Amino acid sequence: MAGASGMIGRELTHQLAAAGHTVLTLVRRPPQTPAEFTWAPDAKILDFRLLDDVDAVINLSGASLSRLPWTAGWRTQILRSRVKATQALVEAMSMAARPPQVFLSGSAVGYYGSRPGEVLTEESPRGTGFLSDVVEQWEAAARLAPEATRTVLLRSGVVLGHDGALKPLRLLTRLGISGPLGTGRQQWAWIGLHDEAAAIVHLLTSDLAGPVNLVAPEPATAGEIGGELARSLHRPFAFAVPRKVLELALQDAGRDLLLADQLVRPERLLADGFRFRHPTSAEALAALSPEVPAAARA
Repeated sequence: MAGASGMIGRELTHQLAAAGHTVLTLVRRPPQTPAEFTWAPDAKILDFRLLDDVDAVINLSGASLSRLPWTAGWRTQILRSRVKATQALVEAMSMAARPPQVFLSGSAVGYYGSRPGEVLTEESPRGTGFLSDVVEQWEAAARLAPEATRTVLLRSGVVLGHDGALKPLRLLTRLGISGPLGTGRQQWAWIGLHDEAAAIVHLLTSDLAGPVNLVAPEPATAGEIGGELARSLHRPFAFAVPRKVLELALQDAGRDLLLADQLVRPERLLADGFRFRHPTSAEALAALSPEVPAAARA
């Protein structure tokens, strides 16, 4: 697994281990355990012999989208970190004596762009915007995996967890200065952290290939998610931020993350038999509350 130290990677490692899988992780520092192996994704350096003995490769590597604002340098890093890491994995798989059976590669619903009033499925065409451009190149790199390797493109929505995209919103909410972003009526393609990892575990042994939307089945607006977060933290939700302010202050990050209007459906995941533990945003946020026992969140 690449990207195991991130929020999704940590949860996924936990669920994979609980399911009896052996997880080997790629790290950028010297290994500290026998299950860690060093690589340098920016230089596309990875010992391909490591892949001779693995059944699946999971790619979650990429610079954080929740680091704001997206400066010109950070925009370059967002793209480069995803494409270079994917290229390094694909090239190593192609050189392996026995390529892995499965390649689950990170992607994002940013592929669709902002599409008010449309219902978006895996069959929907690419949209426009910075993230759409990033995802196109990211997925193109993954599609070069060996033909014998089943490749799945994990088009994830906003993952509701303690870190990630929710982290800056959680901070503002705790300070009591949160409120609707723009109108607050834009549809957010979201998924709970547990279900994000569980869907990836499900796809390990599925027959699905190509793009799969990792989003919850029950849609929610930005205002509904923000309001529910404020209620869970016992804070007000009254300080609206006008759209123009977000666009001026955050530019692409404002347009592509906070203001994007995307009603995305997980059609392929549902048709494949996956069942969500937290189908509503209220349930997903409640599972993150410190008042909820750890056993109930697991």
